[in-house]
Amino acid sequence: MKTVLHTANSRGNANHGWLNAYHSFSFASWFHPDRIQFGMLRVLNDDTIAAGMGFGTHPHDNMEIITIPLEGDLAHKDSMGNTSTIKSGDIQVMSAGTGIQHSEFNPNADQHTKLFQIWLFPKYRNVEPRYQQITLDPSLQKNNFDQILSPNPDDSGVWIHQDAWFYLSNFEADFIKKLSLKKEGNGFYIMTIEGKIEVNGQKLETRDALGIWETTAIEIKALSNAKFLIMEIPMEQ
Repeated sequence: MKTVLHTANSRGNANHGWLNAYHSFSFASWFHPDRIQFGMLRVLNDDTIAAGMGFGTHPHDNMEIITIPLEGDLAHKDSMGNTSTIKSGDIQVMSAGTGIQHSEFNPNADQHTKLFQIWLFPKYRNVEPRYQQITLDPSLQKNNFDQILSPNPDDSGVWIHQDAWFYLSNFEADFIKKLSLKKEGNGFYIMTIEGKIEVNGQKLETRDALGIWETTAIEIKALSNAKFLIMEIPMEQ
């Protein structure tokens, strides 16, 4: 088993006023030679967007883009004709494929929006762009690994063009549960949203993250009431 620990305070930070962004991996003006990616996980941005502010129309291609709002709302518009608002408790994916343009704004005048934006390299290049958004059931996350993303359109959660599985969990203090890999050779990247957990003996606090690979399973113990995101990700294309 191999591990890499990314503590909350080791992340890159760019505070633009309207946007306060923490980068788990090198992004924009923040570059760290040892923090380029974890397997096929290229970006994990922890963004806070001020009321009424957001990202203007900009392009993407050949990337699987996942947005998980944690607080507040995000208004989305794209070149595929999708116009929607994603809220805390939703998950949104875009397969950028051959190319898309989109904008994202906080539509509220009196509340910030917090979200994770995650980019994965796709399994296949130049696919037809696609969009998907669903509302999650938070009751399924209690003391459970609630699958919110997979490579299978017929499976639970949203789907993407990559052999990845994501889970959201909300554990009560002292609860312990094991999770096995879906695909041999993949690794896990665990981000603590709030609270304290222990993953295979490694303690993590709020916004700490741990990458684990060359193993077949992980065991997570909640050291307090805790919410966290687990990403099973291919380590090689």
